[in-house]
Formats: sequence, structure tokens, C-alpha cells
Amino acid sequence: MTELNNIPPMNLKTKITLAFVTMLLLLLGVSAFTLFSLNRLDRTARNVLQDNFYSVELGQRMLRALDSVQTAPPVALASFREALTREAGNVTEVGEQAVVDSLTATLARYERLPQAATAARLRTLTYRMIDLNTQALTRKNEAANLTATRQQRYVLALLTFALLTSLLFVLSVPEAAVGGLRKLTASIENATNQDYSSSIPVESYDEFGTVARAFNRMLVQLQDYRTSTLAQLMAERNRAASIVNNLDEGLLLVDEHRRVLLVNPVAAELLGQPAAGLLGQPADELARHNDLFRELLRHLDTPAAQRPQEPAPVLTLARNGEEVYYRVAVNDVISFNEALDKMEFVGSILTLHNVSEFKKLDQAKSNFLATVSHELKTPLSSINFSLKLLQNGKVGAVNEEQQRILATIKQENQRLLKLVGELIDVSRLESGNIQLNFQPTQVRDIVQFAADTIQLQLQPKQLTLDIQVPAELPPVRADIEKTTWVLLNLLANGIRYSPEQGQLHIRAALAPGGQQVEVLVQDDGPGIAPQYQEKIFQRFVQIPDKTGYRGGSGLGLSIAREFIGSQGGQLWVESELGSGSTFRFTLPVAG
Repeated sequence: MTELNNIPPMNLKTKITLAFVTMLLLLLGVSAFTLFSLNRLDRTARNVLQDNFYSVELGQRMLRALDSVQTAPPVALASFREALTREAGNVTEVGEQAVVDSLTATLARYERLPQAATAARLRTLTYRMIDLNTQALTRKNEAANLTATRQQRYVLALLTFALLTSLLFVLSVPEAAVGGLRKLTASIENATNQDYSSSIPVESYDEFGTVARAFNRMLVQLQDYRTSTLAQLMAERNRAASIVNNLDEGLLLVDEHRRVLLVNPVAAELLGQPAAGLLGQPADELARHNDLFRELLRHLDTPAAQRPQEPAPVLTLARNGEEVYYRVAVNDVISFNEALDKMEFVGSILTLHNVSEFKKLDQAKSNFLATVSHELKTPLSSINFSLKLLQNGKVGAVNEEQQRILATIKQENQRLLKLVGELIDVSRLESGNIQLNFQPTQVRDIVQFAADTIQLQLQPKQLTLDIQVPAELPPVRADIEKTTWVLLNLLANGIRYSPEQGQLHIRAALAPGGQQVEVLVQDDGPGIAPQYQEKIFQRFVQIPDKTGYRGGSGLGLSIAREFIGSQGGQLWVESELGSGSTFRFTLPVAG
């Protein structure tokens, strides 16, 4: 019993191999037995034909010879003797030899003394020889038939056994091969549905048994990993949720189908709705009933390519009975889709940054600038008037050196007055108190007025001014004073950076679409590096040129952009180092 238990289990490969070998052996056995039976029957038939049938044929020839013995005795007797001699060599049956001997003796008597009785005796013996072989043929034929029937039964029984055995293998071997796969497939399906408890029963020690044990170990490890990973994910989720919920900023997440996926408490409070009522709702539906959400959706609908060009909007909201300021930011979420092997849009994050403290500081700065500017303007104007009196010879004699010093002081005083004026404009722009006098006007008139004003500043560098403004341009809706100030500022910058004997160009044309007129000022200066082309429009920003000159206060272009923007236009620059600069601004056509 111990020896039987020590026999190694038969694996699936061995089972399939044995099944095929057995079926092959059965096929070979049936084929060999069938060939043996056919050979045996063939030999029996050949023997019958060779022995008895030949003797019958010789007897027929002997009878024909006896029939012709009366007409041609010598020939007939010679033919009879020849056939009898052959028959003597083909004796196969019991009693046939005695008949042949009697025929030989009777033939000898007939040759010595031909008599009718002797001839009759020869015919009788010949018939007896034929009868012996005919009976042998019948007997051997019956024996052959019995042998054939018996062989047929043997072959049929062997075929039946082979068929049943093959059928047994056909039904059992594939089932043994597929049964394990079915169990494995069912367990994999359960594991796919995150059910790791459906293990495979280990019922054998073949290949499927080995796979079942390995798969069950994997299920245990997956369950352990899932439990630990789930705990980590829950911890990370709770940590992230805690961070999001405790932010002092509003946070909303909208998916690619414009449905709200996430709302933190600050955003829910600012929107005036509970977070549960916002989650899963279409953004367009919420925007119909909520003004703040409608404003957020407006910024979300702005094309991503245009968002960096627009200043981040600041919204004034009420929270806890106080005015608070939030800056809106929109960020698109792009993720890599491994199935499609490409990047795709999956949603957007809207954030409301609390900038109340910065807004208060900015207001304090604006108030300070406005106060200081107004306080400085009066004494500076008084100093300027006093300088004019000192330069007048009627007040007192002033020598040439003193005149030079007074001129320098007056020039610096004028710069301070200009700076104070720009600071006052900045404070007015920030407070929204700047008044614009819109009226239809011709761009040609504004350009001509600015060109006449700037003529004296062109002379020191011997600059020329090229103006090309078509007379058929439609009138624009603009504040003439503010637009002229912008054009003069751009021309002054062009004069400052142009080389001697250079040329300034002023062009005007109808912008594409026909709704705005575009004006450009082009110089031959050193150009502006790409990284500085947007910074020059920021306040107090100065970009040094190659000579080290820093220009004015850094407020002119900032104020110019504010003036143009408040009139519904845009101001920007196109420049390359070494190729000059082109400042462009647009104004809406008067409707």
C-alpha cells in the first residue's frame, strides 16, 4: 500500500499522450488483423483454384478426348494421356489417387484392345475424378465462407472495441483538459469583479493542479494587496479631502461633460448652496440660477489660448457681512489615455483665490499715490513758476552758468510734474474715476494733431516722420484727448530709442472684420527681446537698452494700455532685436 502511495501522479500531458498512443495502437491492431484475415482468405481461394478447379478442368479435357476417340483415335488417346499425366501430378483429395491409378490401367488395356466397355469404364472413372474435385470445391468453399464469417466477426468486434475505447478517450481527455480551464476562467472573472474569495478547488496533481495552487496563492496576495492599498487610498483620500475642505480658497472641479465633481466648503459658501446640491449637477443648469456660477462659467468658456493674455479677474463678494475679493483661475486637466495612446482633456479646475489682503494693500497704495501726487503737484507747480521768474532777466541779473543750472532744474522739475501727472492718472484708473469723453472722430485728425505736437522733438536727432492714413477710413468711437496722449507716448518712446537720422512710421488701416481700426507706430530702434515684450506694459518696469539708458518712470505704456482698453481696444507690441519695434493699438468703429 505504501508503494502505491509513492507512485507519482500522472500529469495531463502524460494522459493525453497515452490516449493518443492507445488510439494509434488500436488502429494499427485493427488494420493488421484485417490484413491477416484478407491474406488468409486469399490463400484459401488460391489453393482451391490451383488444386481442385485445375483437376476439374483436366477431367473436362479427358471427356472431350473420349468423345473424339471414335473419329481420331491416336490424337484423342494422346490428349487423354496428357491430361491424365497432369492429373496424376495434381492429386489432392482422398481416393483421387486410386481413381487416377484405375484410369491409367484402364487406358493401357484400351490401347492394347479397344473395346466399348473399356471406353465406358474410362468415362466413368473420369466422371468420378471430376466428382471428387467438385465435392472438394464445394466443401472448401463452405469452409472459406465460414472462415470469412468468423474473421468478419472478429474484425467487427475489434472495431467496436477500438471505437468504444476511442470514444472514451474523446469524452474524457478533452473534458480533463477543458474542465480546469473552465474553473480557471470562472475564478478569473470573479477576480476581475474584485471578488478574490473564489479560489479554484485543487483536485489533482497535474498541470491544472499546479496552476490552481499558484492562482490561489495569487488571489491571497491580491486580497492582501487590495486591503493594504485600499487602506492607503482611503488615508490619502481623507488627507486630500481634509486639505481641500480646509482651504481658505474656493475650489470646484468640472469634468469634460461639464458636470460638477468637487466643491469645497468655501466655494459652496460663496455660491450660497450646499455642496451636496452642487455635486453631479450640469454646470450650465447651475449657471441659470446662480450669478456667481454664471460668472465662473464665463471664464471657463474662454478658450485656453486666450486665458494667459487676459488679466485674472477679481470678483467682489460678500462673506460674513464683509466685502472679500477673490481672483478667478481656470486650469484645464490633461491626462494621457493609454488605450488611445494620446493626451486628452478630462476636466477643468476653477479656483477662487482670496486676495482680500492684497486688495487692501493695493487700495492703501493707490490712496497713498493719489495723496502724495496731489500733495506734490502744488509745490512742484510753484517751483516751476519760480524757476520761470528766475530765468526772466527782469527779476534779477543771472549769469550764463546760473542759466544753465536753472534750465537743468526746470527740466528735472518738468519730469517730476509729468511723473506726478502719471501717478494721478494711475490712481484715477485704479479707482475707476477717470472720465472718458467718447465721440466719433477721424483717426487722421488724431494722428495729425500728435504729429504736429511732436515735430520739435524730432529735430535734435534729425528724425523724419512718415504718415500713411487713408482718408476713407471710417470714424472711430474714442476719447480724443486720451487717444492722442497714447499716440504721443508711443512716438516719444520711438524718438527716444531711434538712431540719428532715423525714421518713424505711422500707419492706420481697417482691421480684419471691419469692426475696428488699427493704428501702428514703427521705429528703427534696437528692438525688444521676446521675454520683455509683455513686461514693458507693467507699471514701473524699465528695460535697459544697450547704451544703459532706462527711459522714464515705467508708467507710460501701462497707462496707455489702460486708456486703450477702457475704450474697447487693445495695445500690443511686435519686435525683434536689431529690427526695431512696432506698437499697434485698435479702436472700435463708431456705430
